[in-house]
Amino acid sequence: MKDNSRTRKKGTGALPMAETRVEYARLMRQGISNAEACRTLKINRRTGMRWRHGRTVKKAHGRETTYAPISRIAPTVISPRFLSEDERVHIADALHAGTSLRQIAAALGRSPSTISREVRRNQAPRAKRYVPRAAQTFADAARKRPRQSKIATSTPLRDAIQKMLKEQWSPRQISYQLSVDFPGQPAMNVVHESIYQALYSPQNHGLTREMTRHLRTGRRGRLPRRSTTARRSRFSGPLLSERPAEVDDRIIPGHWEGDLVCGAFNRSAIATLVERTSGFLMLVHLNGKHDAATVRERVGTAMSALPAHLRKTLTWDQGSEMAEYRQFQEETTIPVYFCDAHSPWQRGSNENTNGLIRQYFPKGTNLNLHSPERLAEVAAKINARPRESRNWEPSQTHFDRLKELAHI
Repeated sequence: MKDNSRTRKKGTGALPMAETRVEYARLMRQGISNAEACRTLKINRRTGMRWRHGRTVKKAHGRETTYAPISRIAPTVISPRFLSEDERVHIADALHAGTSLRQIAAALGRSPSTISREVRRNQAPRAKRYVPRAAQTFADAARKRPRQSKIATSTPLRDAIQKMLKEQWSPRQISYQLSVDFPGQPAMNVVHESIYQALYSPQNHGLTREMTRHLRTGRRGRLPRRSTTARRSRFSGPLLSERPAEVDDRIIPGHWEGDLVCGAFNRSAIATLVERTSGFLMLVHLNGKHDAATVRERVGTAMSALPAHLRKTLTWDQGSEMAEYRQFQEETTIPVYFCDAHSPWQRGSNENTNGLIRQYFPKGTNLNLHSPERLAEVAAKINARPRESRNWEPSQTHFDRLKELAHI
């Protein structure tokens, strides 16, 4: 006889996650990332990705069911100066009741001409009367007013932008230079965001996606904002709290920021030095090594060649390559200060310039292959660019003026 107590009751399976999917869609429209939304709702990240991008599920008898992707785009917020759908419903009801256009306008607090245009333009062509749902559809379509971008329709403007991109100029620098080269010509002037859109959405805005390789990052698309991963401190010395207060104002020259730009597997490196007042860059060849002794010797030699009034302090990251900073100070008479742990923004000029350098020396490459002459050539190119932070004056011009000063 079969033991019914051991018989497993057939389960009905997991309940549909309809409510969770609706909440996930709401978080997506708010711009929250997939990972954060999945943590909040306690679902697997792969589930969230399937919901976000859509999926096809195979069922019995070979049938397939396709689930549409969830849009991350939040619904458009319409300005109050435009008629809303509720107002259009009120207009339709009032017209049906025989209310005049002026009375409708007074009730809605609108101009009579606004109501008149609305009724005339958005009537349903087949019904020959004003239908609010159809009127809302017509208004939404008219509001888009699609048009081609200025870059897509102007060959001279597109050629000028491409020429400067090939020189590794940033979109912001290009936007400024266009205003200098073509004053009083609005057709030849664009803001930097228009250039970014032309690069990342070439099908609508004119440039080719291949031109993105000339950007500092070389990315072919935008990246979402995300938190950085904290790095572990390897070494520390005198901190910024001990540095002279005059360094913060960027008025008195001679204060430098330094760091290493490393190659593949950290087996090669270039030392970078940036003067805080002018933004002037020096690239130091390390002859295939980046240990503490080599960095001390090479960086010390480069800075010792500067005039005395242009070598006051050096601020460095908490890296072990500057472990011999005491000997460096004795040899060069330049005091060295270190950033706080996990605070690279305290050397903001150097961090930004290192990003510019990556256009010429990409991550994952062997930096030992580049000669001192190549480093000097790259430094000269970067120093010749107009800098927005210096009122569009090139760093080289500013630094040459500082060198002529006997002292500060």
